[in-house]
Amino acid sequence: MWGRSPQYYETIAGGAGAGPGFDGCDAVQTHMTNSRLTDPEILESKFPVLVREFSIRRGSGGRGLYRGGDGTVRRLEFRSPMSGALLANHRRIAPFGVKGGGAATAGAGSIQGHRERWSTPGSTARFDLAPGDQLTIESPGGGGYGREKPNPAE
Repeated sequence: MWGRSPQYYETIAGGAGAGPGFDGCDAVQTHMTNSRLTDPEILESKFPVLVREFSIRRGSGGRGLYRGGDGTVRRLEFRSPMSGALLANHRRIAPFGVKGGGAATAGAGSIQGHRERWSTPGSTARFDLAPGDQLTIESPGGGGYGREKPNPAE
């Protein structure tokens, strides 16, 4: 707590890029060390939020001989008025593939209001949330490596 209002900072995992001889990992921290997400039960008990979804963003990793890892989907519902900020990467330019591997799916974010208003925060944004609003963050996948082998059945 800082002053009288709760504050929380979270780094959300994404997909790791593939490399020579290996697929990328799904839903991992690739550039942050010594960090992990707070368990949903702890987050919900300490802050006025409900974790509505935390899942692997299937299909977001780049294709290739070795597949890039998939990112994540994190959706929070707010139970009281709060302010938020987002610092995110790979929202406009998707993580690239290497040696003929495909690009991953870029990250995305949205806010759905309890009265059906929608907004899409940019990669750096500040926003105010009302009770019932939901913030969804879709982290990018990792790029693929190498050209896929052709399917002999085709």
